[in-house]
Amino acid sequence: MTKNQIFRERVERFQQLMKENNIDASMIRTLSSFIYFTGLKWLRPALLIPAEGEPTAFIFEYEADEFKEKTWVENVKTWRRAPELIGSVTKTIREGNYKKVGFDYSVERDSYVLFFELFKKLNPQIEIVDVHALIMKLRMIKDSKEIEYIQKASNIAVKGISSAINAIDTNVSEVDIAAEAIYTMMKNGSEHPHVYVNVGSRPRVHAEPRDNVRVKPGDTINIIVAADYKNYYSNMSRTVFIGSLSGEKRKAFETMMEIHNLATSSLKAGIRFIEIENKIKELIEKKGLGKYYVEGFVHGVGLLIEEDPITTIVVAHRRYEAVENMVLAFIHAPLTIPDIGSIKCEDTFAVKADGVKKFTEYEYEITK
Repeated sequence: MTKNQIFRERVERFQQLMKENNIDASMIRTLSSFIYFTGLKWLRPALLIPAEGEPTAFIFEYEADEFKEKTWVENVKTWRRAPELIGSVTKTIREGNYKKVGFDYSVERDSYVLFFELFKKLNPQIEIVDVHALIMKLRMIKDSKEIEYIQKASNIAVKGISSAINAIDTNVSEVDIAAEAIYTMMKNGSEHPHVYVNVGSRPRVHAEPRDNVRVKPGDTINIIVAADYKNYYSNMSRTVFIGSLSGEKRKAFETMMEIHNLATSSLKAGIRFIEIENKIKELIEKKGLGKYYVEGFVHGVGLLIEEDPITTIVVAHRRYEAVENMVLAFIHAPLTIPDIGSIKCEDTFAVKADGVKKFTEYEYEITK
């Protein structure tokens, strides 16, 4: 199957889902879904997919030639000013006599809320529905090429986290550590890497690196990296201990590794995430660390670092069933322990019929 056939087939599968839900057309304005259907990362994404027929892309006039050269989408309408874009979209929808139109309700680089609100005002006669779940029904299951890209992204992520760990030293800042990881990942082909660093005894769930937070003797350091390859991400995390790993730190680290091993050995196609989540909570409670666990052990990985199923954010996703060729990252939820810090060990895996395949191979017990 050629590259163009892959993207065309994705559109056709989505069109079938639209028909089953009586949706006449869908407007794709999120970057990741635009990439999924066209094969191109194109800022200001705008793609109209009808339930019947060919999709139409709306592209800035002076970018149209390049877009046509790189994608399989043949119908391209151009614009120069923002009002022309929404005018062209509205005109196309009216000409198609579409009465029920889908939008992908998700927030990425740009939520395009203004576009959506203006569209509703201009088209009060059109019923607008959320098609995010329909798109993710397709995106959650990766094909062989997507998995190949995620494996290559994982190789880059491992190099990034290794550089970050090597950069750790007394008085080095979180920004210094993150910079080494980002430099390494970009030099190895990642275009949009992400790094979180949490140094010290004050745990932060989402630790954007800070220049004024510096490594001190005895600190706990949690590092999270995400690397992309051809738009597909891998996500991993390791925790580094300055000095010895003993006492309450040892207990917390070993508990995290027990959680990690529990999930790795339990997860396979057909199991529901809530079954593993409940086992994790039971284990942590027995260890006396229940109040330090942030629920939601797993999330999907693909065109986004975190995508459906996102059990960390959407509680309903915890009842989803693992399906073969899902790509997932766990253990995502850290142990956040005051006076110790954040402890987390996360890897990216592909779901198989009888278990999982790990993409991010790197040691776990790390002291400096």
